Amino acid sequence: MVETTFRRRVLALVASAALTALTCGAPALAAGPDGYQMPPAPIAQILDAPQTPGVSLSPERKTMALLGRENLPPIAAVSEPILRLGGYRINPRSNGPIEARTNWMTSLTFQDVATGKSQPVALPPGTRFMDPRWSADGARTAFVVDGKDGLELWVAERKSATARRIEGVLLNAAFGSAYDWLPGGQGLLVTAIPAGRGSAPVADDTPKGPIIQESAGRTAAIRTYQDLLASEHDEALFDHYFTSQLVRVSLADGSLTSVGVPGLYSAVTPSPDGQFILTNRLKRPYSYLVPAGRFPTEVNVLDAGGGLVKQLADRPLADNLPAAFDAVSVGPRSVSWREDAPATLVWAEAQDGGDPRKKVAVHDRVLSLAAPFTAAPTSVLDLDQRYAGIDWGRGDFALLTTRWWETRKEKRIAIDPGKPGSNRVILERNYQDRYNDPGSPLSRVNVRGEEVLHFTPDGKGVFVTGAGASAKGEFPFVGVMDLATGKTTRQWQAAAPYYEAPVALADEAGKTVITRRESKDEPPNYYLHAVKGGKATALTRFADRAPQFAGVSKQTITYSRADGVKLSGTLYLPAGYDKTRDGPLPLLMWAYPEEFTDASVAGQTVDTGNRFTRPGGTSHLFLLTQGYAVLDGPSMPIIGVNGAEPNDTYIEQLTASAKAAVDAVVAMGVADKDRIAVGGHSYGAFMTANLLAHTDLFRAGIARSGAYNRTLTPFGFQAEQRTYWEATETYTRMSPFTYATKVNEPILLIHGQADDNSGTFPVQSERFYAALKGAGATVRYVVLPNEAHGYRARESTMHTLWEMSAWMDRYVKSAPPRAAK
Repeated sequence: MVETTFRRRVLALVASAALTALTCGAPALAAGPDGYQMPPAPIAQILDAPQTPGVSLSPERKTMALLGRENLPPIAAVSEPILRLGGYRINPRSNGPIEARTNWMTSLTFQDVATGKSQPVALPPGTRFMDPRWSADGARTAFVVDGKDGLELWVAERKSATARRIEGVLLNAAFGSAYDWLPGGQGLLVTAIPAGRGSAPVADDTPKGPIIQESAGRTAAIRTYQDLLASEHDEALFDHYFTSQLVRVSLADGSLTSVGVPGLYSAVTPSPDGQFILTNRLKRPYSYLVPAGRFPTEVNVLDAGGGLVKQLADRPLADNLPAAFDAVSVGPRSVSWREDAPATLVWAEAQDGGDPRKKVAVHDRVLSLAAPFTAAPTSVLDLDQRYAGIDWGRGDFALLTTRWWETRKEKRIAIDPGKPGSNRVILERNYQDRYNDPGSPLSRVNVRGEEVLHFTPDGKGVFVTGAGASAKGEFPFVGVMDLATGKTTRQWQAAAPYYEAPVALADEAGKTVITRRESKDEPPNYYLHAVKGGKATALTRFADRAPQFAGVSKQTITYSRADGVKLSGTLYLPAGYDKTRDGPLPLLMWAYPEEFTDASVAGQTVDTGNRFTRPGGTSHLFLLTQGYAVLDGPSMPIIGVNGAEPNDTYIEQLTASAKAAVDAVVAMGVADKDRIAVGGHSYGAFMTANLLAHTDLFRAGIARSGAYNRTLTPFGFQAEQRTYWEATETYTRMSPFTYATKVNEPILLIHGQADDNSGTFPVQSERFYAALKGAGATVRYVVLPNEAHGYRARESTMHTLWEMSAWMDRYVKSAPPRAAK
């Protein structure tokens, strides 16, 4: 028999795995090689390839900003000092976001959409920047540079392709975004580090007394949060790093004008006419139980000079909200400017005391108040669901959206802002329903720089774009929603073999559209289309950054669960694989459960054959380069119908879905039933541990950054709204920690040492490892220093993929047939 290239590669990998097992002392796996390890080729080469540039389209759609992107940062950068305060993580050096949460950009090029002419912007060597944003007229873009002394504000001119720093100001990005364009594009409003702030408070290592918290019988069901304040010193640090001075920047003369007094401004938004500033200002007393977003907050309107014009709300500490997902604070919330008016505030107020479980006809009321803010607020509309926002259009039309978690329902309501109370429900649907998604309205930037609905030239419709999902695949579309009927007529739609997502209409009349096109074999690039036929014009020509992956095959497979629920997944097979010649392969099934209230929606299948797939980061798809098949995203629906709680039958539904997936790939002849592994990240890791505890379908598992003991998240988790005391049996049965003695297949646990995700504290993996070890299980526990919930450093990424590949080689690829039972 002629030995194929594919077979030679697989045999070599098996031999390598066997050698690794001998040299590392399998099966104990106590430590393995010291230090960070590199995954087998070509994984590192793919990860180190230059990133594909990002693209940002100017508001008037005439220019694209091509944004060079930094690759994986080194562990030294990820290991810079971090402060964890009030639910935030900041870098004290920059007073901004930490490395693990920042996608830095390294170059900026302006490209004319019509001609394709490019103009690189000259930046100092080594410049790293983030948060680029266009001015309303598209004449310039601002961005934030990681400078030696802190975060700097820079502005690039489109016409000259030159950039300059705004001198005299360092930005404070502790709360997130640190600037906003003012109307006209000639100025910006920034949150700056106050002048003369001084050094950060220094901790006194000698305690002044115990840290005391007390509750005097008040109900306060608080979900699990990370990075909370924990001491008086934390409070002092929070005041120091999060206090900002508002500053108005003039681009005409470079002048800087302080606005008002320094404060803890968690949100700052200028009014569309630039005459007022809406601020959320936090104040004491702080809490050690909830993040800063729930601290006492004043919602104020300031004038252009910083003087108080109107206090809309003075919210107390919100540490006693009900555990239900639609629970909200009482009083004004979601306060924003009406984008199509000069200076009108809009907000929602709960009418059920913030508790969605109360049986009332009206849950939310939407109100508005126009400048000079001296009149009584106007009631816009009463809602039987939670307010989810408004897309503003013009004086007689806006779209209001409401949602209700319990039922997964949403409504879209047409309102006439000039006639409060006037409304029409134009759509009511299950928002998880992909097949019947009518799309979302498109916006355009008006003269004030605000995004408003993009109406058709006759004013009788609004342009929309949608995913166009069906069993045959996703084929995004551009359509027009009739304002009178709410019905959508599709004007343009992507067609096979392409997945082509509309980015923006290229003209006011909606005759041309800019899209991002890809196919199974073509990398994503930007195109200009005529909506009514005509040839597409390529605007970019980005190359495939991972051609090593080009020969991988992909198909969507469908199958059914024992109870009749339709399921699907994407099956990937290695390059060069031939089923007849090479036979069944070792396979990794990588999944993530999801809850539904409708079985028909849970069973929707969308073919992904028109998508361009290239792995990045710690993707499990890299295992395809090592001779494995991968079943990616097999459906794991947990369904509760007619008011039933989905999680009460979590284990039964999960195991039924997993069995159906295994049976499907084995029946196809592509997977060896004795060499199938299961894996997942976060809630997928939780799933993995449960499947190893409750089934014998798999030879091994990989569980990354998971939670395994639900008693440590007693006030709800994932889609579970009930508390531990309301659903004790469900919490207990769903916790794989409870069944550690039943996990009889090898399991690899990986966790970021600095996990920042709610509910997945590293102690979850630490305690689960101890339980498994105590029960005699085969388990390996890998802690990635200074990594969060997702892993960012190059060293951490490479090592994670090495761990996954080595684990699969040892316990799956090299596994002998199972003994007959």
